[in-house]
Amino acid sequence: MDDLAGFLRTRRSQVDPAAVGIPTDSRRRVEGLRREEVAHLSGVSVDYYVRLEQGRATQPSEQVLDALARVLGLDATARGHLDRLARQRHHRATAPGGRVRPELLRVLDLVVDAPALITNHQLDVLAGNRLAGLLFGQRIPGLNTARHIFLEEAERGLYADWEKCTLDVVGHLRLAAGKHPGDPRLASLIGELSMGSDRFRRLWARADVRARTHGRKAYRHPLVGLLELHQENFALPDESGMELLILSAAPGSRAEDGLRLLAGLGVDSGDEPSTANAQVRQ
Repeated sequence: MDDLAGFLRTRRSQVDPAAVGIPTDSRRRVEGLRREEVAHLSGVSVDYYVRLEQGRATQPSEQVLDALARVLGLDATARGHLDRLARQRHHRATAPGGRVRPELLRVLDLVVDAPALITNHQLDVLAGNRLAGLLFGQRIPGLNTARHIFLEEAERGLYADWEKCTLDVVGHLRLAAGKHPGDPRLASLIGELSMGSDRFRRLWARADVRARTHGRKAYRHPLVGLLELHQENFALPDESGMELLILSAAPGSRAEDGLRLLAGLGVDSGDEPSTANAQVRQ
């Protein structure tokens, strides 16, 4: 899914030479930095850097990784990803399990005024509360937000910030690929998205990584209109790779009224999904 050599090649091609003090002219035909330029700027031999890009070098030191991260302009998230790729050969991670504890399902049921989900690193929604089902317009079992965004919502649909959502999803999956290199289900999902979406394929080739923590999420719901919500991600300490996501509305906002209306529409239609049967078996 991802390896150190491929990551270095891709990120090297994205560095503007002028940004690192290398003059350019119209005769330059290389996209980004040359290998010898990366080696010089990071303080390693050209031969060693070439072997890194060919996957033949021994495990690089922290000092080398720090220097490469500086030259390639990696942020903290991408620097951590670089470190995991460098250690993959020695630490082959296994895919975490996908069962949600009953106690966590009860926690979801306590969240009644905001959509709440539990997802795994593959972006499968493992469980969700009643409002989450109403927001996405379907029962939670079987929902994968990456497929939903790239393959089922190609015309943007539900996602008001569709382009930003695609960047977040690809960045998350790239990060997950570094954390779980031996996960066949993740590899299969990435292959499926690459085959089914030109945009996914283009974004994946950029090798960007992103950590989801919090931020604005906007949805265009067909019944209640625009919902501008705030998403908070909480990593579950006892469930490797799982996160609790809560989508809240600001007090007194139009979105708060929209969620209240959405909840009422669900009651009127007799749709009462619960977390008790909203869990995916892995």
